[in-house]
Amino acid sequence: MTNLQDPQDSPATPAPQATPAPQATPAPQATQDPPGAEDAPGDPGPAAPPPGCPAHTDPSSAGPALLYGERYLRNPAESYERMRRDHGQVAPVLLESDVPAWLILGYREIRQVVTDVQTYGRDSRRWNRWDEVPSDWPLMPWVAHSPMIHFTEGDEHRRRSAAVSDALASVDPFELRRHCERFADSLIDKFVGSGKADLVFDYVYSVPALAMGQMFGLPEDQLEYMAEAVTVSLLSSDEAMAAQQRAAEVVQRLVAAKREEPGPDVTSRYIRNSPDLTDEQLVGDLMVMIAAGMPATSYWIGNTVRLMLTDDRFTMTLAGNRRSIGEAMNEVLWADSPLQNVIGRFATRDTTLGDQRIRAGDLLVLGLAAANADPLLWPDSGAGYAGNNAYVSFTGGDYGCPVGAPDLGKIISETAIEVLLDRVPDLELAVEPDELQWMDSLWYRCLVSLPVTFTPAPAAG
Repeated sequence: MTNLQDPQDSPATPAPQATPAPQATPAPQATQDPPGAEDAPGDPGPAAPPPGCPAHTDPSSAGPALLYGERYLRNPAESYERMRRDHGQVAPVLLESDVPAWLILGYREIRQVVTDVQTYGRDSRRWNRWDEVPSDWPLMPWVAHSPMIHFTEGDEHRRRSAAVSDALASVDPFELRRHCERFADSLIDKFVGSGKADLVFDYVYSVPALAMGQMFGLPEDQLEYMAEAVTVSLLSSDEAMAAQQRAAEVVQRLVAAKREEPGPDVTSRYIRNSPDLTDEQLVGDLMVMIAAGMPATSYWIGNTVRLMLTDDRFTMTLAGNRRSIGEAMNEVLWADSPLQNVIGRFATRDTTLGDQRIRAGDLLVLGLAAANADPLLWPDSGAGYAGNNAYVSFTGGDYGCPVGAPDLGKIISETAIEVLLDRVPDLELAVEPDELQWMDSLWYRCLVSLPVTFTPAPAAG
């Protein structure tokens, strides 16, 4: 829930083109190149790596860290600490298939990059590593250039971003809360009599899916299919590209339907606000809105409930202390952010960031979770998170969450948690906390399952 000139010259290294409309897996093809790419190397050149290359550090220093695999996924926070110790606030990393990039770990450096759109752009066609990326790369769906809004720059991006914010502003927050309460009660009725549930499958995904469906005017029989497709498209798996195509098919049908018969929903308003956009661009932008909102809101709910079930500061107040819900949600955004990393920014010129030499065309990954835990932010290790909303969990700058989107996500998440704890106040984790498993995703921090037990109760409806 994420300004420069227009591309002009032909690229030295062609970039794959991924569009949100249904099609075969994209293959590399020549495209126009964005500004700054004239500085990116096209010929592999001599055997010696260029200075500052994230894949080749000084032999006396630690090498690039893996931003994938069991060691990283088991404890990302520990991995970030190790990278910071070895490399500082900007670390050379290897993504899936050992594709080199930079991970920004520092809070100040994140703020610098998201606000300096002249030096760090979004158009992925300027990337200088396309020749090293396999066609079936799991991260391809959200990196290969497409008509989606998050690859646009300059006036075009500002125009489309304003249209997104205006469309989201049409959502009545009080009506949204009423819908969420109704959805939550209906879902809880299905398992409340059994005394047990897996909240990930029975609740956490479903409340945001139903709420987002209502907001965007998605047919109810498509919600579960859409939620599954979006979730898989964001995982580090071979199915990511195909899943993105499945989700795009749903949105493509939605755009066609709303052109024929507009309604009081975000999709219809965005179409009305964007008369110059093609269907392909509309599908891409709506995909970004849904893909950014649906999973992140689900994981915000799940991570908050997990915290409240496993941390003594919250477990003692599950019944009756409403303030603890807001405190837990805020702490999750700081310490267990649903959105962990964002790909990415692409350097438009040679520069220096966090004492690292960044070359034109280099890919930078925004390490949101790492930046939130930056030790320079927390010189007092005993300081709490209460009342502090300066986290970067929603990124920031021109490509941060659209105006109003975080507030809508908070309404959905807070309502889902409140209704759950009202209806089932004696929730207990059905396994030991260290038995909980996390999903294999570079982007998100989310549980595979969240099994709970409680005293059976009658359905409310």
